[in-house]
Amino acid sequence: MALYADVLVDVPLKQSFTYLVPEELQEASLFGCRAVVPFGSREVTGYIVGVRDTDDSPFELKELKRMIDSEPVFTEKTVELVRWISRFYLCSEGEAISLVIPGGRRDSAYGGLEQDEAFSAGRIERLSAEQEAALSNILNSDERMFYLHGVTGSGKSEVYLRTAEAVIAEGKGVIYLVPEITLTHQLAALVAGRFANRVAILHSALTPSQRLKQWRRILKGEVDLVIGARSAVFAPVENLGLIIIDEEHENSYKSGSTPRYHARQVAQHRVRKEGARLIMGSATPSLEAYHLMHKTEAITPLFLTKRVAGGAMPKIEVVNLLGEKRTISGRLARLMKETLAAKKQVILFLNRRGFSYFFHCRSCGFELRCPHCDVSLTYHKHKGRLVCHYCGYARNPITSCPSCHSLDVGYSGYGTEMVEEEVKSLFPFARLERLDTDTAQKKGHIQAVLERFRNGETDILLGTQMVAKGLNFPHVELVGIVLADSGMHIPDFRAQERTFSLLVQVSGRAGRYTDKGRVVIQTFHPDNPAIVHALSGDLASFYEGELIARKETNFPPYTRLINITLRGRNRERVTKEAGKLAALFNQASGTKGPRLLVAGECPVEKIASNWRYHLLVSGESAAQAHHLVSTVLGSYTPSGSVYVEVDIDPLTLM
Repeated sequence: MALYADVLVDVPLKQSFTYLVPEELQEASLFGCRAVVPFGSREVTGYIVGVRDTDDSPFELKELKRMIDSEPVFTEKTVELVRWISRFYLCSEGEAISLVIPGGRRDSAYGGLEQDEAFSAGRIERLSAEQEAALSNILNSDERMFYLHGVTGSGKSEVYLRTAEAVIAEGKGVIYLVPEITLTHQLAALVAGRFANRVAILHSALTPSQRLKQWRRILKGEVDLVIGARSAVFAPVENLGLIIIDEEHENSYKSGSTPRYHARQVAQHRVRKEGARLIMGSATPSLEAYHLMHKTEAITPLFLTKRVAGGAMPKIEVVNLLGEKRTISGRLARLMKETLAAKKQVILFLNRRGFSYFFHCRSCGFELRCPHCDVSLTYHKHKGRLVCHYCGYARNPITSCPSCHSLDVGYSGYGTEMVEEEVKSLFPFARLERLDTDTAQKKGHIQAVLERFRNGETDILLGTQMVAKGLNFPHVELVGIVLADSGMHIPDFRAQERTFSLLVQVSGRAGRYTDKGRVVIQTFHPDNPAIVHALSGDLASFYEGELIARKETNFPPYTRLINITLRGRNRERVTKEAGKLAALFNQASGTKGPRLLVAGECPVEKIASNWRYHLLVSGESAAQAHHLVSTVLGSYTPSGSVYVEVDIDPLTLM
């Protein structure tokens, strides 16, 4: 008897493909397994989502080549989730399923947790009154979505874990999402013993085969708790009872490539579909989450206002950098000296790596830019190279202007490398380590640096966002934000929100166990609302002011945005295709409802030799905006040399 397999392939074509099952494979597990299939002139991985014994295709069918899996790696529930991702994020089902399923060909030993690692149960015996109230509310309420809005150090993690224990005691599974791979390992080491080692880790730093090993353990029901970064939200937990999203405000929960999903939206869909609970938490909720908590009844807010370890919120002060001659102001240098003399630790934060971030000619104004991207090159002194942070292009520094040949040239701006050099000159005997993308290339380096700092082997930790998220260091008494302005002037409507969130989060690393925490915010714009409200700790005033600005400008959360980006190597062709697509949107839009808000070059017009044009659709109704984009794209076929990418609810418009 002939058997036919419906197969999804990772291509942007919104259909499945039918293959003939050869006789020697007809006894094998088929549904839920992967197979190697011929596709055009190549062989690719196919995902078998259906098997039947009839087919009316007029074409001669190709056969499955061979099976990759001997047993299923996904279920019908996974296929349902994949179909929702395809519909919601306007991608093909093949693109969606290849995102969800680990790519390993065979199981591999998992190297995420070392066998000799000393695990701590990490359980706090007594909860604070606020923690008890939050836990009781979650477990005894009929509501399904909660937001734990707690100051840094208020014990959100313990509430998450107590809720997880209660859900697991009911025989259900838990997914716990954290924004960074570093935090994944830290959390797993903390709770492995607490959950009888029935813990799996899923994140992108594992090899595909290691991820597959963990995936199979989850499928077989050998796991109660799945910990991971963004993609762990797809974990095939059969009887799902709870999803936790820690540091919900973090941009890393949003995928940067097709399908551009947001883990929060996938989690909300899963808990609705599977009857589970969702707990999100942060000291600085995203503006969308704040709006849902305070202006609607979609999410139940729970508040933690006190630090559980007894530490007071740090004293914050602002230093105006006008007139300062160093990257480290006189005031910050004095406080660093006092802190180090008291045998306490310092964190310095600057969200820009490299030594200085652009080369320019003082005679003619020439600026050295990447030949492949519409950005300046950053000077990396330790490499002796000028580097593009978008495409990786690098070249040797120059000593004269290529345009006017003047020798009056130099570098402007500063990154973590320059700050490191200056701190070493100011405090030559202090033990300093730098943590950014440049230093974190070697496997295990991030964990090693953080462990040394936690153990008191380092006095000063200098870094980018890696030192800002979820880290708890008992001996840190001073945090210096070297330049608060770095993300403030980006042409993006979320720039103020991001700046404010980052300032509050970094400040929260100071004084978690004492009342002596200090924070110094260095800036050229001390009157900026994000800095003023971070200084006063007045979160509500910042959020309410930002909501007023968003309402006046018709930006989220009062509207929904969909960004369609076209890119290609031929600028004229991309511009022409964008014009065709814009015309289709204008024809399809009515006088009311969603409309085309922007059609033009992206703020960063060229990346990796690809010219980029975007169309931004805005609408008060998410469903109507989605329908408009889906309808227009359904009637549009781009030129073969132009790639189209859809971003539902974009976090950045760059």
